[in-house]
Amino acid sequence: MMMLEFVIGMESMAQLMASLLTVAVVTLTWILVMVALKRRDGKKRLPPSPWGLPVIGHLHLVRPPVHRTFHDMAARLGPLMLLRLGSTLCVVVSSAGVASELIRTHEGKISERPLTAVARQFAYGSDGFAFAPYGAHWRFIKRLCMSELLGPKTVEQLRPIRRATLVSLLQTVLSSSAERVDLTAALIRLANTSIIRMMASTVPESVTDEARALAKAVAELIGAFNVEDHVSVCRGWDLQGLNRRAADVHRGFDAVLEDMIRHKEKARRTRDPKKTVSMDLLDILLDKMEDETAAAEGEVKLTRDKIKAFGLDIVTAGSDTSAAMMEWMLAELMNHPEVLRKLRDEIDAVVGRDRIAGEADVATLPYLQAVYKETLRLRPAAPIANRHSTEEMLVAGGFTVPAGTTVLFNVWSIGRDPAYWDAPQEFRPERFMAGGDSEGLDPRGQHFQYLPFGSGRRACPGMGLVQQFVPAVVAALVQCFDWEVKTIDMEEGEGLVCARKNPLLLRASPRLNPFPALTSSTS
Repeated sequence: MMMLEFVIGMESMAQLMASLLTVAVVTLTWILVMVALKRRDGKKRLPPSPWGLPVIGHLHLVRPPVHRTFHDMAARLGPLMLLRLGSTLCVVVSSAGVASELIRTHEGKISERPLTAVARQFAYGSDGFAFAPYGAHWRFIKRLCMSELLGPKTVEQLRPIRRATLVSLLQTVLSSSAERVDLTAALIRLANTSIIRMMASTVPESVTDEARALAKAVAELIGAFNVEDHVSVCRGWDLQGLNRRAADVHRGFDAVLEDMIRHKEKARRTRDPKKTVSMDLLDILLDKMEDETAAAEGEVKLTRDKIKAFGLDIVTAGSDTSAAMMEWMLAELMNHPEVLRKLRDEIDAVVGRDRIAGEADVATLPYLQAVYKETLRLRPAAPIANRHSTEEMLVAGGFTVPAGTTVLFNVWSIGRDPAYWDAPQEFRPERFMAGGDSEGLDPRGQHFQYLPFGSGRRACPGMGLVQQFVPAVVAALVQCFDWEVKTIDMEEGEGLVCARKNPLLLRASPRLNPFPALTSSTS
């Protein structure tokens, strides 16, 4: 027995010694790297940085929600600060002035997006769009998005699809008026279904449901912290199992996208050529893929994998952000009953009470637009926009940003910069109205104190769609129902998309009598 205990003790000691040796090697490596960096950057002035630890750098200082952590750090260190997140070098931009300089002066040096281990799984090699390097392929897809896929003509053409999902939402709320409605779940379903149906309008409901579940899984995986991305000694080990899960989800999503394409190809083969059919995004992409003149003219050739990569990007990127914006907008309205009353009065005066407000009404409802803009300022769905520097940059205050640095724009913090916003923490839609101090500001990235969709080459290509879709849904919910008056908590959840932490549960009662007929006709 004593011998056994001795052997076990020796094994434990050996494990302890091995662990200590590993720590010593890693620490020594970190010290050597730091010395090399200091020698390299000895004559360069790096942005201010807090004290870090060996190996992990400043990871121990970062707590969710990350944009708030960065905001608090910036209050101490300034609007441009440097962080070492393990072996990843980052600079965080927290003011409109620094953001303006980087985007206007150094746009060509920060046109890349950092590619994480999990995102790489979903990128279809070099065929993806969201994380694709800036080059011929990326420029081709971006041009296709802006001119055809998400351009004004296509957005207008696909409006009946979005109207149908809105009608479905209103029916759900109407049938649940005796009890509380989980608006969080309902709005996510609305956004997911709308985007998927815009992508492929004729797929069976079962495919839509599966795509919706997979989109949720993709968002969770991409938004999760992965130690492999930040601690170099952990690369290739997949200690958290995220890469394995991502591979499984990608296989499932690929199968669903393949099913969508096959279903669409079959429908196109059997289509009556004399009949006028509304084109969805998959129709446009397949037409482009089958266009032989494009290849002859030297354009990038669309492939099946490129189409699937775009489908995955738009479903995952467009769904959660839209749902989060609708939910934040409703939560702010519930917490500001005077704003809710003014918005409802405007809708009643402009739209009336005998039909339901829709996307066509958004342009005629300035207070609705102001409420939407103020929500974007305070609660951007993507609070941090990320880029990757390909060249060294000399920026504000004489600071050097080395090549290979991740550049994080804290959009949440920029939208609360007191140098540009009066009472920045307060929800005041009136600031965007005629005579307000932010009259004329729009969210398309031209005003650097207001970047909810990013700016420059990597700005969100779907902002035109979102600016119609999100306010219209909120307008219909405000017009059609009286909502339970209660204080809504505004605690934020974790993840890439800044959504509310807790479900939005509200009781609604029909406000219009008689209630307008719920039809999918365009409005």
